[in-house]
Amino acid sequence: MDGATAEQSVTADEPTPVRPVRDRSTAIVWILCSAAFVAMLDVFVVNVAFTKIGESYRGSSPADVSWVLNGYAIVYAALLIPAGRFSDRCGRKTGFLAGLALFTAASVACAAAPALWALVAFRLVQAVGAAALTPAGLGLLLTVLPAARVPGAVKIWATTSSFAAACGPVVGGALVEISWRWVFLINLPVGVVTGLAAAWLVPNPPQRTSARMPDLLGVAVLIVAIGALSLALVESDAWPGGATWAAAAVAALGIAGFVVRMRRHPDPVVPPDLFRVPTFAWANATVLAFCTAFGAWFLSITLWLENAAHFSTIRTGLAIVPGPIMVPIFAAVSQRLIRRFPAGVVVALGNTLFAAGVLLVLFTADTPVRYTTAVLPGWVISGIGIGLALPTMIASAAVDLPPDRSATGSAVVNTARQLGYVVGVAVLIALLGSFGTTDRMVTAFRHGWLFVAIVALAGAATAFGITPRTRRSKRSE
Repeated sequence: MDGATAEQSVTADEPTPVRPVRDRSTAIVWILCSAAFVAMLDVFVVNVAFTKIGESYRGSSPADVSWVLNGYAIVYAALLIPAGRFSDRCGRKTGFLAGLALFTAASVACAAAPALWALVAFRLVQAVGAAALTPAGLGLLLTVLPAARVPGAVKIWATTSSFAAACGPVVGGALVEISWRWVFLINLPVGVVTGLAAAWLVPNPPQRTSARMPDLLGVAVLIVAIGALSLALVESDAWPGGATWAAAAVAALGIAGFVVRMRRHPDPVVPPDLFRVPTFAWANATVLAFCTAFGAWFLSITLWLENAAHFSTIRTGLAIVPGPIMVPIFAAVSQRLIRRFPAGVVVALGNTLFAAGVLLVLFTADTPVRYTTAVLPGWVISGIGIGLALPTMIASAAVDLPPDRSATGSAVVNTARQLGYVVGVAVLIALLGSFGTTDRMVTAFRHGWLFVAIVALAGAATAFGITPRTRRSKRSE
């Protein structure tokens, strides 16, 4: 259901475009978008495989399995900006091929993981590859295509996440019926074919040897801080109080240290002056709140259908599809709405509908689960809200930034998205615990959905700060 646009994950100004042979343009678009699709698909299929992964590793709790999701998101979020700079320095084609190769190899390793800790470790490596191929792939789209093809190519790139969200549950459900390991193994043929096609057909634009790497120590501090925060949340039930508080203290110190380095380093991971632009600051706050709610919501519905409704994995995947289908439809509607209303109003409306859908499921939740009357209506309403809110807030975030900062600004927004997912999943797992009895399960899920609704409404409140100057000036004319 993530209809996010990945438009400007690149982190530096674009070099002079390299014009390819015209008849290669379509092939180049599909090659680069296929890689982005596979990287995004892995996020959604793992949600569907969550329960089966836990069952295959005896003694593992939901908190343990959550690291398969959160470990990936933490590393991906922290490395997006430095990976973009790396591709600028070493060549975007080189960065793309290296990232794709690493992602594919790590996928095979995930499929063969003998223990849960090994699966988590290989997922971290997979995230490094995804972080490398994402900005490099988009950078190639922007620099190797004929100028007339770029806008359409970026739109196709932007829809890959919506398409992955719609396909992910069904594809994941079908693969998990064979074995959850196929969720990762399927990336091997796609990665090999895409890599060979890219090596042959995609031109190599000139690299920017002057591009500086950002604060790598700051990246490490951010990873430790967010990892410790997630650890403190997901393990809060299992650990003694002292260990939980120690992890929370490490998280607090890490976040404080990251902020200090961000303010003092000459080339920080996240330039603090970007947040002096009101629309950018409010958009990031809204994205963080929204994605925290979204990360918890998507996983909670999957777990509810599998554990409370006792749906099979393939049936769960099919049951999830109606929500994601709403996203691209209402993303198109949102583009019409922002011509008449401020972007912040459209985002607030989307967040409010998102929360309304969650609350509808909350108030009708009971066992036995009645999918068509107690899950489907709220799930579809939330999908409508997500379609209105997410593309609009991401598209508006960097509008008021100077042109030479828009790529970095968009990468920061994408980082906020991933961090939101981490926090949302961690809080949900902490609230759900180990499920327990049926009554305990229903109560735990209701608490989780109440958290989702509150955070989504908080995002609706912050959304009113998203008032791009360009929109204001057009409306005043």
